[in-house]
Amino acid sequence: MSAAPRVLVIHGPNLNLLGQREPGIYGAQTLAQLDESLHALAGELGAELTCRQSNHEGVILDWIHAAHGTADGLIINPGAYTHTSVAIQDALRAVPVPAVEVHLSNLYRRESLRQVSMSGVACVGVIMGLGTASYHLALRYLVAEHTARPS
Repeated sequence: MSAAPRVLVIHGPNLNLLGQREPGIYGAQTLAQLDESLHALAGELGAELTCRQSNHEGVILDWIHAAHGTADGLIINPGAYTHTSVAIQDALRAVPVPAVEVHLSNLYRRESLRQVSMSGVACVGVIMGLGTASYHLALRYLVAEHTARPS
């Protein structure tokens, strides 16, 4: 039997303002409430979960690098770095941990500058536009994939 899957969630810039920043786009749930719901789901799925948030690109890069050997899957919402960060794309490609990019809003229904993802091409998938369910679906996917992998 394989060990419990270890999943790292990285929330990018401005996600610490969930619940107060443009709730019509991002919803009324706070980051603490989102993380609490993810921890509850991880418990149901038998996964270990770590959630982190930073407004600083270098910190996010360090967390992606550190995921090698410490995480079996990565959920990342790079926030505005989605559209600009070649460094995050490179880090995701360099670390052999399956990553799913998530977004609360549908990027294709936003301004044209938000419709390009630099980081999504380095991920196994992108889930967007479903509010907090985007995160929950990513967690379910990564746990299922880990469970299906041979030990």
